[in-house]
Amino acid sequence: MKSSQINVRDFSLFIALALIWAFFSWQVPDFVSPRNLTMLSIELSTTAVASLGMLLIILLAHIDLSVGSAIGLMGGVASVLIFRHQWSAPAAMLLSLVVGVALYATMGWVIARERIPAFIITLGGLLIFKGIFWKVIGNQTIPVKTGDKDNLLSILTTYYLPAWAGYSLVALIIVALTAARIYSRIKRCSYGFEVESGELMFSKLFVAGQAFLLSVIVLERFRGVPLSVTVLGSVAFVIWLITNHTRFGRYLYAIGGNEEAAIISGIPVRAVTIGAFAIAGVTATITGFMQTAYGGASTTTTGELMELDAIASCVIGGTALAGGHGTVLGVLAGAFLIDSLMNGMTLMAVSPEMKFVTRGVVLTLAVWMDVRLSRRSS
Repeated sequence: MKSSQINVRDFSLFIALALIWAFFSWQVPDFVSPRNLTMLSIELSTTAVASLGMLLIILLAHIDLSVGSAIGLMGGVASVLIFRHQWSAPAAMLLSLVVGVALYATMGWVIARERIPAFIITLGGLLIFKGIFWKVIGNQTIPVKTGDKDNLLSILTTYYLPAWAGYSLVALIIVALTAARIYSRIKRCSYGFEVESGELMFSKLFVAGQAFLLSVIVLERFRGVPLSVTVLGSVAFVIWLITNHTRFGRYLYAIGGNEEAAIISGIPVRAVTIGAFAIAGVTATITGFMQTAYGGASTTTTGELMELDAIASCVIGGTALAGGHGTVLGVLAGAFLIDSLMNGMTLMAVSPEMKFVTRGVVLTLAVWMDVRLSRRSS
């Protein structure tokens, strides 16, 4: 049994985050205010949920360019049914979820069966979903009554957990993380695989626990932990279970690593591809609900360019565009960096055109680093 050593590359993303936070805190002291950090946590929730769905697609060495349009469409369908046709929120959201899964599963089926590049199919999906979305809302703005406690869609980004629930959630997360790391360590040791040292594992858990506790303390100084953060936590936990503790997850990495070898090994590539896209349809729909609620309305710009943020979050977080490599924690960290950057620039009143330039630069650098690291490892 070998113990893995600390790799500086593993901490490069967190160093970048620290530098970004230090810069914005210096330029705009309100950046670290409880109110702004609460808003940042809600923004992170929407970006990260979409990015977690994108993770499953990229693990297969595919790409999804349609997620931004799908986010707008799914949120638009639910808001129109609720606020124009007086459907109950659960029924409208359930129908929107079914539609989202069906559309994404269909794209996955076409990609897997006809072996058409996902880039082409999802680019077509981007245009189709965008057109249907505009048709559904009639090219108008559909207001969402935020804060309505009787409407599940409305409270997704406006409801805050009571203090006892926030601290209980932290305790539950710390216990779950500790149990998961110990279980994973025992399993790897039983197979003779390389494991990190006990001191490093304890340090990571201690730092993570302190970070979660500090986050709740800060959020409680405003209104508490937003409901959207618990939604993100639930989605992240499910995706983590899928990628780390299921046969389906192992198939994702195997197909992305070498599809031909996966086929020879008897892995059902077509079924796994359809399943990954179907799950991405779930995350896109959930993001659509939160993005619509956070914006206070369903408009023609809802979800715009979120596919780029989702891709950038994955690549910045260490997910290889060539497939076969990526983690939930890395994606969350990548999304956190993206949203911290956007939030800070908003507080600094940076012009929209410079925000676009910054997004493009960040995405380009992330892809460049992915290509460079892939060449070095090959």
